[in-house]
Formats: sequence, structure tokens, C-alpha cells
Amino acid sequence: MSERIRLTRIGYDKLKAEYEELTTKKRREIARALEHARAFGDLKENAEYDAAKNAQALNEKRISELSDRLSRAELLDDSDLAKDKILIGASALLRDLESDDEFEYTFVSAEEADYAANKISVSSPIGQTLLGHKVGDEVSIRVPAGILKYKVLKISR
Repeated sequence: MSERIRLTRIGYDKLKAEYEELTTKKRREIARALEHARAFGDLKENAEYDAAKNAQALNEKRISELSDRLSRAELLDDSDLAKDKILIGASALLRDLESDDEFEYTFVSAEEADYAANKISVSSPIGQTLLGHKVGDEVSIRVPAGILKYKVLKISR
């Protein structure tokens, strides 16, 4: 049996919305592009047709990936999780003890990770090390660039 994927409600809804977009609107757009390209005649030397077929293949591949993830999704129930510890689904305000900068990470599954949005995977080195820590804890994390030192200031859900 395939491994379950733990997702927050937001992460699940985002994957579901992308799936719906690709299976409805995007499929119709590609079908129209294929129909338009066929109108040019000879398909052997038709660049527009080749591009549309390639787009179709990529779209169907992504649909398959999303379908697999959604079928294995397990939604996190925040009510069962400790609110005073960093766990998947939690957000933590941290202070970098070297630079004194403060920042917030939300801890999510690898499927939801988005560094630009400060969503960090619980399976990443930083995420793994911070899991289970409480407010006031000081944590040293070994990363390829050296050692990061953080203090946990606040945890929220």
C-alpha cells in the first residue's frame, strides 16, 4: 500500500483546486489548441500540433500526480495535536540568535512546502530539528552552510 500523505486543510484544498483546474479548464484549452492546429493540415510538420500534444502530455502527467496525492491524503486534525509544541500544521515565531532577526515558519508536509511562503517541510533538516520544541527552547541546527541557532518565541495553530 502507498504511504499516506499528511496535509493541512489549506494544502489539500490547494491540490484539489489545481486538480479541478487541470481536468476542466486546461483540458478544454488544450483540446481547442489541438483542433486549431489540425486545421493547418499535415500533422507531420506541424509545430503547433506538436506543441499542443506536448502540453496535453504534461497536463495529463500532472493530473495523474495530483490524483495519486489526493487519493493518499490524510487531513490533519489540529484538535488532536498539542498546541504548545512545534508539530506539523503549527506556525512558530523564531529568533535567529546570531542576527537577532525574527521570522515565522509554518511546518507542513513535503508536498506543501513552499520556502517563499515560509512553509517548511517537517522532513527538512530545519523542520526535523525543530519538531517537538516548545516556547523558550533554544535550538542548534546543522545545515550544509554551518550551524543555525534559533530561539522559539511563539507557537500557534
